[in-house]
Amino acid sequence: MDAVMRDAAFPALALNRLAFGPRPGDAEALRRDGFERWLDEQLSPHDDHDDDGARAALDACRLRIKYDAGESWAAVEETRPLASLGKPIDALWPLSDGKRPFAGPERQFPRLEVTAATLIRAVHSRWQLRAVMADFWHNHFNVFAGEQAVSASLPAYDRDVIRRHALGNFREFLEAVGQSAAMLVYLNNRSSRAGSANENYARELFELHTLGRDAYLNALYNKWREVPGATAGRPSGYIDQDVYEAARAFTGWTVEDGAGLGGEQRLPATGRFAYVEGWHDQYQKRVLAEEFDPFQAPLADGRRVLDLAADHPATALHLCRKLCVRLLADDPPERLVRAVAAVWTENRRKPDQIARVVRFIALSPEFAEIRAAKVKRPLELVASFARAAAIDLTATNGLIGELDGSGQKLFGCPAPTGHPDRMEAWLGAAAMRRRWSLILGLAENRWGSGALDNAVLFSGPVTAREAVEGWQRALHGAEPEEGTSRAILAGMALDPAARLVPGSRDGDAKLRRIAAYAAMAPRFNER
Repeated sequence: MDAVMRDAAFPALALNRLAFGPRPGDAEALRRDGFERWLDEQLSPHDDHDDDGARAALDACRLRIKYDAGESWAAVEETRPLASLGKPIDALWPLSDGKRPFAGPERQFPRLEVTAATLIRAVHSRWQLRAVMADFWHNHFNVFAGEQAVSASLPAYDRDVIRRHALGNFREFLEAVGQSAAMLVYLNNRSSRAGSANENYARELFELHTLGRDAYLNALYNKWREVPGATAGRPSGYIDQDVYEAARAFTGWTVEDGAGLGGEQRLPATGRFAYVEGWHDQYQKRVLAEEFDPFQAPLADGRRVLDLAADHPATALHLCRKLCVRLLADDPPERLVRAVAAVWTENRRKPDQIARVVRFIALSPEFAEIRAAKVKRPLELVASFARAAAIDLTATNGLIGELDGSGQKLFGCPAPTGHPDRMEAWLGAAAMRRRWSLILGLAENRWGSGALDNAVLFSGPVTAREAVEGWQRALHGAEPEEGTSRAILAGMALDPAARLVPGSRDGDAKLRRIAAYAAMAPRFNER
């Protein structure tokens, strides 16, 4: 690790992978204090009350809400604080009731608030690695907040499920997800009953959340006994029979949504998790070659499925490959994936299992050796530019709308796969134009999200060449590239010796545009 820290480029690389990019001075501080010390602090975050920068930015944020009068509500046009973030789910659950008189923007406002909080934490949070991992897990356990019940439950899902467990134990995490209103609604398990089990959650549990598509063996085998290892109790993968039986195991896992229980009895309407024993299929089952006896204790069948799925060797490989893809490269070395999977399995009972695995990846030789193997997605691009340029960013409706249009609409991906995490998804011609629009809009403060202060970098007049080279050093964490310098100067029709004065209208406009063009360079878009 000492040799790694002598590499001038390593601190910026680490902060672009394990954080949302360095702020001015961060790379030097990491080099001075030591990478392992920084990493261990990040892997043991305190609660949100020990995050003054993020708390202040969250408290200051205001979002606009506007809609016309309807039959049952008055017109509204106002700005509001992020009041939903700390509310229990029962306080927001009425927004999910289609029979109650709420305008559409009211029903979607919790999703807007969580999006704003995600942006703000990415820029301002002291606990950068937790913010990175929360983004990873939100994609892994994706829910679509375009549905009003999911939007109403999103603040609790983000707070009590994703961020709470992002560096914890995966098996505990898996159950918290499975019992969350957001997932129960999104994958339809709240309506799953004995005799008509809904397979959506069980299928995505195996295919996406745990074992992965590579372990789906139904094209090869259609009887559980035929799956290699099954008769010894160690099936190498899963087939449709496992999905059907697992779906039966999760019948009765539902949401307190006011549904009738028979006669005059109804569930409360709180949005909280409920287990309705009368809706559960009590008969024997077989999942992943394990026999389930009939009439087990409440929740026992579903929890056993979660145990089997969480402990399966294919889950270790699937999850660890995804973590390596997120933190390292689109195509990580197989030897590293298998080494990480061994650490995952060894620590599967530890309360900080995920943190231990992330630490192993971050301290691996491959983490330091592999370069330019990822591209920043729009959220990372926005946050890293704001951090590097010292923009005191706040989330605004305009910025969120532009981010939504970039292809990475936070909590707005309809497919359970979440947003893609490979370069080719973000480098098409249309995607590149949206990336450039995001950066230029931030630099010029088009959406009122925070002004770029040129005085942070330049204390007095500079030449155009000095400005171009200065912004490259600040944003790229490296000496300027002559090709990039020539391209910016030519693109802006600037004489390299032209004098630019910070604080003047023309000087500030040109300096901000230079910053944006420097952020469009390939070196800034890599991580």
